[in-house]
Amino acid sequence: MKREVVAALAAAQLFLVPAALSAAEIVTTLEDQTEIALTIYNDDLALVKDRRQVRLPGGESRLAVREVSARMRPETALLRHLDTGGAPRVLEQNFDFDLLSPHSLLQKYVGRTVELVRTHPQSGEESREEALLLAYNDGVPVLRLGERIETGVPGRLVFPEVPADLRERPTLVISLGNPTAGGRDLELSYLTGGLSWRADYVAELSAKDDRLDLSGWVTLINESGTSYRDARLQLVAGDVHRVRDEPRFTPELMARAALAAPVADMAAESLFDYHLYSLARPTTLADRQTKQVALLGAAGVKVRKEYRLRGADYYYAGRHGEIGARLPVGVFLEFDNREQDGLGLPLPKGILRVYKKDSGGNAQFIGEDRIEHTPKNERVALRLGQAFDVTASRTQTDFRRIAGGEGEPAVIETAYAVRLKNGGREAVRVRVEEPVPGDWRILQESLPHRKEAANLAVWEVEVPAQGETLLEYRALVRF
Repeated sequence: MKREVVAALAAAQLFLVPAALSAAEIVTTLEDQTEIALTIYNDDLALVKDRRQVRLPGGESRLAVREVSARMRPETALLRHLDTGGAPRVLEQNFDFDLLSPHSLLQKYVGRTVELVRTHPQSGEESREEALLLAYNDGVPVLRLGERIETGVPGRLVFPEVPADLRERPTLVISLGNPTAGGRDLELSYLTGGLSWRADYVAELSAKDDRLDLSGWVTLINESGTSYRDARLQLVAGDVHRVRDEPRFTPELMARAALAAPVADMAAESLFDYHLYSLARPTTLADRQTKQVALLGAAGVKVRKEYRLRGADYYYAGRHGEIGARLPVGVFLEFDNREQDGLGLPLPKGILRVYKKDSGGNAQFIGEDRIEHTPKNERVALRLGQAFDVTASRTQTDFRRIAGGEGEPAVIETAYAVRLKNGGREAVRVRVEEPVPGDWRILQESLPHRKEAANLAVWEVEVPAQGETLLEYRALVRF
């Protein structure tokens, strides 16, 4: 019975004439819109600039701006006049986002009289009876019909009018004082949620792993509750400080293209400490739509393949013996975002996916990584996975506590053997990174190291094809 009542309410006969609206209310829709501009930021935030031609009477009136974002932040709304006439003065504004529906209509009519219409099942004749809507809970109305109270009544309800505070679309109602009657060129700007963007990249690696073709795409997501027709679109890359909204999930969607030379499909410029990307042509972004727009493309970008083995600082504080027999060796790709290397374009943060053709010419996915906002001339490092043919083992070969203990600073001498094996057909170079705690010094080593940071020793180890290389070193550590 509950389902029948809800279905009947959805087919309710409505007289769409708000009872309490003033006769001076002027409604403006998308038909009055002359221009729309969107500036979309990274984290569910956008600036909307909505320009409309509206005819206003002199004196006070109410301007109902329809088809604004349902997730508008009304405290950020600003109405400007762009013509040369006297400026209308904003007196008050209300954001009506309680939208007309059978559910909201019933809620508004609790305590008011409606008309119950029932159809005779045999004759088809309709009967009408006035009813007082006492309550509406859990999708079921409670009606007083004469001296009786009923729920789950078959039939449909007819409402005499639409309450003034219910709207068919999200509407910003602005009370204006206008010096003279006439047409006005108005621009409403506001911040809203529900609009977001992200960058996605696809790279195809060359057969020799030394070049890649890169294409970048912007994915736009509109969940704001309204559409933006022929909008001028700009995107801001950078982390703008703001009061944080709740994070929102957006679905991933990817497209791919190959270009012969570095091309920025969206014009890029600096804006404060951010980057602003502008789409050259207007685009329509419909409500509840995901759209891809080309961002950039480059071919033949120089790239370096690197193997890395990373240690841990806890190795140096105690006795461990064999630390690992088959340690993961990471596979990385690095490239410099420079013009001389085939790129030199600002890269917004996003996910970069890498493909490579197999012997049959079919592109195979070989890994992905997330990049941060990367300006021109900076380096990008991508961790694509773990090597199959390159393996490592690590053994602590000596450990002596020279001094310290019982609250005193420790002085430890310890030694390690790192064995690197290569089952592949080509020689490789493995970067061995050792984070060493405290004050340290390498006493002995089979290969020279570099001290790249206060707590980092690095060895570059050549491993021959179908062979192995043993790295041995002894360290003195104070901590």
